[in-house]
Amino acid sequence: MSNVTGPAGTPSGALSSGAGILLVAEREIGSKLRSKAFLVSTGILLLIALAGVLIGGFLSQNTSETKIAVTAETASAVEGMPGLAVTRAADPAAAEKLVREEKVEAALVPSPGDTTFGYTVVALHSAPSEVASLLAKSPKVTILEPDTTNPLLRYLVAIGFGVVFLMAASTFGATMAQSVVEEKQTRVVELLLAAIPAKVLLAGKVVGNTVLAMAQILLLAAIGVVGLIVTGQNTVLQGLGSPLLWFAVFFLLGFVLLASLFAAAAAMVSRQEDIGSTTMPITMLVMAPYFLVILFNDNPVVMTILSYVPFSAPVAMPVRLFVGDAQWWEPLVSLVILLVACVAAILLAGKIYENSLLRMGGRVKLREALRG
Repeated sequence: MSNVTGPAGTPSGALSSGAGILLVAEREIGSKLRSKAFLVSTGILLLIALAGVLIGGFLSQNTSETKIAVTAETASAVEGMPGLAVTRAADPAAAEKLVREEKVEAALVPSPGDTTFGYTVVALHSAPSEVASLLAKSPKVTILEPDTTNPLLRYLVAIGFGVVFLMAASTFGATMAQSVVEEKQTRVVELLLAAIPAKVLLAGKVVGNTVLAMAQILLLAAIGVVGLIVTGQNTVLQGLGSPLLWFAVFFLLGFVLLASLFAAAAAMVSRQEDIGSTTMPITMLVMAPYFLVILFNDNPVVMTILSYVPFSAPVAMPVRLFVGDAQWWEPLVSLVILLVACVAAILLAGKIYENSLLRMGGRVKLREALRG
């Protein structure tokens, strides 16, 4: 076969773009799956996620209850109150006996002379604060804008989405950057470019790492669902259903955006020691939204802004959907903005990658990489 070159400077017998992307993606996936370090770290991450869900579920179920004795006259005062384990006594004397024998922490007995409450709390040494707070008379309270979710649960969900996105984006982005520089150092990239264009090589790397990252996300989601079912947290599971689906969609586009930038930044250097200098701005773009979402998860204004910023939308928008702050159309608008940013990042990264990949030696300046 003759070695005739086409308009792009690649051999006429070169692979098609689709075949080239598939080949590079398979190579990326295969190298990761053969790596013991990758498999072990993934296994540890899945175990940590499962342990976190199970421990949280068991702790929420094992709430401590205050043991209290009541009589027929006082039973109605504690009926339906949470946090109390009620024991019925025949009369006030029997209730007091249970207290002295330390079978209960307190007793609620009639107090005929007390016109305010009508009952008395009897305790051995000191009355449990839980009983006093539960039995305290208070005026009726009307909440105009009640919280749709528990603040602690909202905080944990924000941390969950943030940690998953941060770890997946930074881990796979860093390993892909190292792979790009390693191929430059070993001159393997010259052999690859003899068969496929640089942009096809970049696309294959992004596709391969995106498949692995999405697989990890789906495994984490499956473990979370199983853990919530096992621990009986069906209410939380129902609330997380739609946000989890949106998180997967936003994560897909957000990761493609970041992976493209990581690969382009790595192509600008020729040594592993220099990767940090070029990828640091991208790493900050990943970390900043994570910390902002954690810190301002209860601030509607900040969360609304973050849900439309491409780098933070994959975390902020699912959290807003979970707490019910987002309108039905908001994730669609945010997704369009993220898609436009993703296309722009791919075009920019493709140009930098193509113009820097064969430049050896010192670091390629961004202006030179864009100029070509």
